[in-house]
Amino acid sequence: MSDQKVRVRFAPSPTGPLHIGGVRTALYNYLFARQAGGDFLLRIEDTDQTRYVEGAEEYILESLKWLGLEPDESIQNPGAVGPYRQSERRGIYQQHVEELIRTGKAYYAFDTAEELEAMRERETAAGHHSPKYDARVRMTMRNSITLSKADTDQLLSSGHPYTVRMRIPTGEVVTFSDEIRGTVQFSTDELDDKVLLKADGLPTYHLANVVDDKLMKITHVIRGEEWLSSTAHHVLLYQSFGWEAEMPVFAHLPLILKPSGKGKLSKRDGAKFGFPVFPLEWKDPKEDEIYGGFREMGFLPEAVLNFLAFMGWNPGTDEEIFNLASLCKAFSMSQINKSGARFDFDKATWYNQQYIIQATAEELHALTVSAWPEKATKEYIQSVIRMFQPRAERLADLYEKSTYLFSAPATYVDKPLKKKYKVQNHEAFAQIATMVGKSDSSTAVELADLVKGYITTQELGFGAILPVLRIFITGGMEGPDLFDMMHLLGASESELRIRNGLQYAHQLKSGE
Repeated sequence: MSDQKVRVRFAPSPTGPLHIGGVRTALYNYLFARQAGGDFLLRIEDTDQTRYVEGAEEYILESLKWLGLEPDESIQNPGAVGPYRQSERRGIYQQHVEELIRTGKAYYAFDTAEELEAMRERETAAGHHSPKYDARVRMTMRNSITLSKADTDQLLSSGHPYTVRMRIPTGEVVTFSDEIRGTVQFSTDELDDKVLLKADGLPTYHLANVVDDKLMKITHVIRGEEWLSSTAHHVLLYQSFGWEAEMPVFAHLPLILKPSGKGKLSKRDGAKFGFPVFPLEWKDPKEDEIYGGFREMGFLPEAVLNFLAFMGWNPGTDEEIFNLASLCKAFSMSQINKSGARFDFDKATWYNQQYIIQATAEELHALTVSAWPEKATKEYIQSVIRMFQPRAERLADLYEKSTYLFSAPATYVDKPLKKKYKVQNHEAFAQIATMVGKSDSSTAVELADLVKGYITTQELGFGAILPVLRIFITGGMEGPDLFDMMHLLGASESELRIRNGLQYAHQLKSGE
């Protein structure tokens, strides 16, 4: 397949929100396709109607759009090999199932749910602790192998419910090459006769994904390692159809693990530890619960992609910051790890902080425009943003931590104020307030020189004055440079805050 144009697909099921592990799978497919100048397809695998969740398909599409992983072909942008929603391809699967039955590679199974349960009980009682419908068991069940042709035809014509199962050969070894795990082998004696067509007439994943990958000319199947054990069945299906020469290259990605490193990351972990495991917020219509998303928690999509790229891959250098374009150039499947990647939310937050720092104030303002006070000017808001960029881990930090630059503090931190404010310095603070109010300093540096010059000449000590001034201005001890804030607030507002704070401090001290 080396002379073919690279074509990959991301094929999520609309059975719930897109998990962050699925996002990483989509990302790796996208990177591989872009690097090779190939196509990235989105296929919606909605054949399991019993697990279909309203709104999940729209959620998947919106997530990929937010992340910038927009496909070349999809239900929204169809190409020549559609439809791209599997429920609309029922007739295609039916034709291929009939071919497998005709060639003896599959068979009708008429077993009821009760008969299947009785089989599992018999197998368990006989010491088979993982009962499965395999080459041995099939001969004890009600199917077109054990029934006569007349009985089979009668059941089919009468409308008796049936499934179609794959007929696994015995005594063979299925061997295939995986780009990440090397040579993989399975004994057919360990494989069960997977259902290919369900009683509702829709295919299972195993049939649908093989048929669709072939017809959509997929050259590389990049998916999670949970599908590794199913690949033997898929290889056998390619062989059953006579498609061995067109079988795609397989690559099975390592799991994303819990923060502890033990077990696969789940939505319950996010709820338990307070971090998102979905790209966007998800309101579960079944559980009536809301699960947080990276977008709503103030993450930039570029940061999320950079973080996820390193969850199982590294470029082989010390460089950690890669935007989507540079990831496309640097990505290589040979550098994907085999072992699972531990989910580290602190690292995700670090990535987000780096991207916030690198962004322009204009870009950050556009992303947060609805969060700022309406009365504030665009220029003022962007000045605030520039001040808080170095200390913001999430977009929300930009406006949540800067509220005192839009309205004077209503409260003050009493404990440090009691400790730092000295009554004997009352007049000095009053003088500083007057100086600041009359100041025509054009820069924060000039304002700092003015106030610090006064402190020096009065031999007061910076530690006795500046922390208290900060409390008067902001109500607390944290924040950007004091004189940057005072210069932004302006002379009259800064003077007013110092006088109000001084009055409060004097009352606080008098009450001791």
